[in-house]
Amino acid sequence: MLFRKSSKNKIEVTLEAEPRQAMPKQRELPAELLRKLEFRVLKRLDGFLFGDYTGFFYGPSLDLAEVREYQPGDEVRRIDWNVTARTGKIHIRQYREEKEVTVWLVVDLSASMRFGTRRMLKQEEALEFVGTTAAIVARHGDKVGVIGFSEAGMRVVPPGTGRQQALRILHELYGLMTLQNVTTTNPMAHTKPHLHGNQPSAAAHGSLEQALEHIAKTLKRRALLFVVSDFLNPNLEQEPPWAQGLRRLAYRHDVVAVRIFDPAEKELPKAGELRMRDPESGEEIWIDTGDPRVRRAHAALVQAREAMLARTLRAAQVDVLSLSTAQEIVEPLLKFTLRRRGRR
Repeated sequence: MLFRKSSKNKIEVTLEAEPRQAMPKQRELPAELLRKLEFRVLKRLDGFLFGDYTGFFYGPSLDLAEVREYQPGDEVRRIDWNVTARTGKIHIRQYREEKEVTVWLVVDLSASMRFGTRRMLKQEEALEFVGTTAAIVARHGDKVGVIGFSEAGMRVVPPGTGRQQALRILHELYGLMTLQNVTTTNPMAHTKPHLHGNQPSAAAHGSLEQALEHIAKTLKRRALLFVVSDFLNPNLEQEPPWAQGLRRLAYRHDVVAVRIFDPAEKELPKAGELRMRDPESGEEIWIDTGDPRVRRAHAALVQAREAMLARTLRAAQVDVLSLSTAQEIVEPLLKFTLRRRGRR
């Protein structure tokens, strides 16, 4: 039998037979995480990423603000040859977002993000990216805000500047994670949505679809959005419910889909019989990971899921940054930056 429902007795016996798990590591405080990122990540990016701040943040679809004369250090690829030929002096194109940009982070902290088999959980990888991005924005004086969501609700931090804003963003996301852990442990626990500022009310259960709808109503001018999620879709027959909202946002704004994944989600480990639990529904089943039929079925499922996600993101015409829980974020960030630079 490939799959079977778990029984209470079977689960109890299995848990008793398993070795005692180590105590979970103590979660870092927001200030500790930001200091660690500044030392371990931002220092390695300095001189490359910060030397061309726009190379990381801006894609090829920008609003032209003005044309000005060339200055030493300007990129040759930005030369406006029509104006140069007309005036006899070299001019370059300068874009509005280079003068002032508002960055929004839409962060998924739902139950499926509490998974990880390598360096860290997916939600911890997401926080590393959020902390890094907020710190970069803080160092350049631009504004950054966040919308975090999970089954416990939704939290919104309006855009602000400076290092304290980066700390506030991490603090609020940590608070949402704590509520999420309580909700997951005790599904009957009722938590009210937590919104900052003069924000409209939200549902008690936050979702990517709701977060995208909320930010679409909030934005008044062009912005840069990072949508940080695992983008898991339980229904492979239809496009995800958030797809339409993502397309609408990408039509007016520069949107980057930051996909967080764990290698175990793409390849089933050969570990014999395992108990598997759906973090969203809580349903548990036992599977034999060594059974060739199970492995083929899982491979087909992964292939269909990846194909659906690729089609959805391609249709939305958004850039994609993939971050694995098995890898430090520096190398993927640098590759992503080079790819965006090359298209400008």
